[in-house]
Formats: sequence, C-alpha cells, structure tokens
Amino acid sequence: MEQRLNDNPQEQEFSLKSILLPLVAIILGCFMVILDTTAMNVALSKLVEDFHTQLPTLQWTVTGYMLAQAAVIPLAGWLSDRFGAKTVFLTSVVLFTLGSLLCALPNDPQTLITFRVIQGLGGGFVLPVAMAYVYRLSPPNKVGQVMGLLGVPILLAPAIGPILSGWLVEYHSWRWIFLINLPVGIISVLFGLWSLPKLSTKKLAGFDIPGMILGPLAFAALSYGVNQGAESWTSDKTLGGLIVGGVALIIFIFVELRAKHPLLDLRVFRSVDFSFGIVVQWIVQFSLFGAIFLLPQFLQQGRGYGAFDTGLTLFPQALASACMMPIGGYLFDRIGVRWLVVIGLSLVSGAIFQYSNLDIHTGREDLLLPLIMAGSGMGLMMMPLNSHLINKTPRELVSRVTSLTSAMQQVISSLAVALLVTILTKRIAKLMTEANVPPEVLASQTSGNAAQADPEQMQQLLALAVDAFDYTFGIMLFVAITGAVLGLLLRRGKKTSGESASAEKPEAVLEGLHMG
Repeated sequence: MEQRLNDNPQEQEFSLKSILLPLVAIILGCFMVILDTTAMNVALSKLVEDFHTQLPTLQWTVTGYMLAQAAVIPLAGWLSDRFGAKTVFLTSVVLFTLGSLLCALPNDPQTLITFRVIQGLGGGFVLPVAMAYVYRLSPPNKVGQVMGLLGVPILLAPAIGPILSGWLVEYHSWRWIFLINLPVGIISVLFGLWSLPKLSTKKLAGFDIPGMILGPLAFAALSYGVNQGAESWTSDKTLGGLIVGGVALIIFIFVELRAKHPLLDLRVFRSVDFSFGIVVQWIVQFSLFGAIFLLPQFLQQGRGYGAFDTGLTLFPQALASACMMPIGGYLFDRIGVRWLVVIGLSLVSGAIFQYSNLDIHTGREDLLLPLIMAGSGMGLMMMPLNSHLINKTPRELVSRVTSLTSAMQQVISSLAVALLVTILTKRIAKLMTEANVPPEVLASQTSGNAAQADPEQMQQLLALAVDAFDYTFGIMLFVAITGAVLGLLLRRGKKTSGESASAEKPEAVLEGLHMG
C-alpha cells in the first residue's frame, strides 16, 4: 500500500479517509511517547523503595530522558530531509519501543537511567517529525482539521499517564509502565510500514557539522540549567547549564546564519508574522502551566491527593481538550488563528482566576467548571497556533521549523516549571516568616514526619501553602491575559507554504516571506 506523496496535495481531491491509516500510525507513536513522559513521575517513590536508593539519584531517570530528547530534537528536521520522514519516524518509534523493553528489565538505578536515555533519544524525534509529516499529508485548506486530530493525543496523554501509571504501580508493578508501550509501538510500526507514504527527500549538498554539535549542546544544556533552577538559581549546576547553553546558543546562531546548508534555517525569523507568532506561542505555553502544572501540585500538596486521585480529578480537562481540538482545527481553516488564541486564552484566564481563589476545602466538584474551561481553551488554540507558524514558512522548510519550535518549546516548558516552583517556594517562605511559623514545622512536613507535628501548626502551614498557590496562580493569570491581548495582533496573512512555495527554491521563498 506504500505510495509516494506529492508535495502539492491540492492536485487531487482530499478525503480524510485517504490518510486515516497513516494518521493512526503517527498518533499511536505520539501518544506512546507523551504518555511515558508523565507516567514516570508517579513511579519514582516506588523505585526508591525497590532499588533502595535516594530520590535525587532516581530523578535522573526523568532528567536524563528530558536531556536526551532536547539533544536530538534539533536534528529531526535535517534527518527527515536527508533520509525521509517515514524512515526517521519509524526508526525513532522502534528505538523508543526497544528502550521501553530495556527499561522494564533493570534491577539497579544506573542501568535504568542508561536505558531511559536510549528511550529519550528515540522519543525526541517522534513529535517534530510527526508534526511535519501530518502537515505535508494535509492540503493547505485542511491543515487545521488534520493537525487538530494529531493534537488529541498531545493533550490527552498527559492526563491519562498519571491515572494509568498510578494504577499499574499501585496494583501491579512499575515495570508495566514500560511494557505497556510494546504493543502500542509494534502496532504503530506495522501501520506505518503499510500505510505511511514516502515523502520526497532532498539531496543535501553538505553537512552542518558545527550546527549538529552546537544545536543539541545548546538546547540540552539550557533545558538542564532551567530545570535545575527549580531547586536553586545560584547553584553550580544551574549556572553551569545556563552558561554553557547560552554560549553554545549564541555561537550556534552565528554559525547557522553564515552556513550555506544550516541545520536549522533561522532565516524564517525574517518573517514578522512568524517571529511574533513564536512569542505568542511561548506566552501561551507558559500560561498553560497554570492549568497543567500548578493545579496537580495544589491537589497533592494542599489537599493530600495521591497521583491516581489527582489524575482522575484532572481528567475532565483532558476530555474537554480532546473534544475541542477538532473544532479548533476546523475553525482555523476558516477564520485563522487570531480569535482562537484570544478565546482560548480567555477561557484559560477564567479558569486560572478560579484557581487563584482555591482554599483547603476545595473539592472535585468545585474544580469541574474551571477544568472544562481550561481544557476547552487549550483545545481551541494549541494546534491552530502550531499550524499558523508552519503556514508562515515555505513547505521545503517545514521539517526544519517543527524541529526549531519543538526545541524551543522544550526549554520554555522547563523554564515555566522552574519559575513557578521558585515563585511558589519563595512565597511560602515569606508567608511563614510573616506568620512566625517555626522552621521545624516545615522540616517535619517535608521529611515525612508530619504525624509528630502539632495539628494546629500543620493546619496553619497548610493554609499558608494554599495562599502561596493562590498568589502564584494570580501571576499566571496576568501572563494569560497578556497573551490574550497579544493574540489580537495575530493575523491570518498570506500562506507561504502552498503551491507557489513548493515550486520555488528555498532561498527565493525566504526572500518572499511576508514581512509585515
């Protein structure tokens, strides 16, 4: 059933059924990778017990996975152009599936960390290659609808991950977190071998060896530095990561702008629409963590929920996202991205406003409405904004642009978590100082000896923690509202990746980008 895909999909009548099987292969691969990203966090406490080691050691199963992904993402576009998106996608899924099998076998933390890095190397390629693949499967006037289908697993998997992994860890074994990937990966590969069309490859005149070294180093080091910033922004690890990553990034930009055959073609930033869209995407991504990252922390720390109960509580948000994602894609094809971002961030802002008024008595029924609002907002705007950015680039550079945006999103995600943790912990410390709460009360809580503390003091500490969460949600509300206002400035503009783009040389298309 293998076929070769023409880069101009407008030449033939489009039917969603014609790409249904390729979409299944791609969606299964993406779902598996994203699911495993969130599932591991739930298993850490059980791994500490089984391996008889400390949490900081096992935290490297998460950090190593994240760094491996950050390192390979910049290479995804070049490899797709050189060897074909089908080959790279299926190879990455095979590597991730093999890594999952290996991760289920170790009896010591060092081996597990090594196998998690292998898993991350495979997983890092999947999403940027998948986004470029789906975009090129779609005709220009149906991009939003098809990309919306890809967005369903991107928002659904993080919600299912804690529920599924919590159930597996509690009632079976942590090893099943990885073993469950095997049938999914095998089905994705089989469907892919059978149904994925071969995209045209390019004869690349040279290798950007400096870029291939500096790009992965820059994004991996920056991700590590901001990730360590959640613990301390002045530690040697944080400063080392930020300095190495920052210097490597500056040199990388300089090298790429002068290279004849760059790894990531940064000339796309000549487009005002593209550059402004990237800034809005960063703000959107940062503000979404008010709904995605902070709320689970509140439920676990402020309300005492376990990972499984937290996942169940947040599941309506994922369902709302999954329902609104296809609608957002359909509307994007008709009205563009502006009002989807404005309405989406308005819904998220409304949800965060309600989160900023949480208290120690907040229950699941109180969170239902804001969860649905936040999920609907995410579903409306997330994939349309990605589609908007891709529409602003020539079709020849789509695979490079998805690598570029994915690499930057990796850093922004780490930065958002680190800053939110910093704001939250500093606020808790300030409130404790103002309330004259003895330091040993906090120490007893964090060390797991809460039962030895005075109940009244613990109740006071809990109330202060909830106040700190409300304060942090307030800051996220300001960020979300700022993004909604900036969203008004987005414009649909002229598509640059349609028929004319595919007929021109990349250099000519870049010169013709809409400059505002």
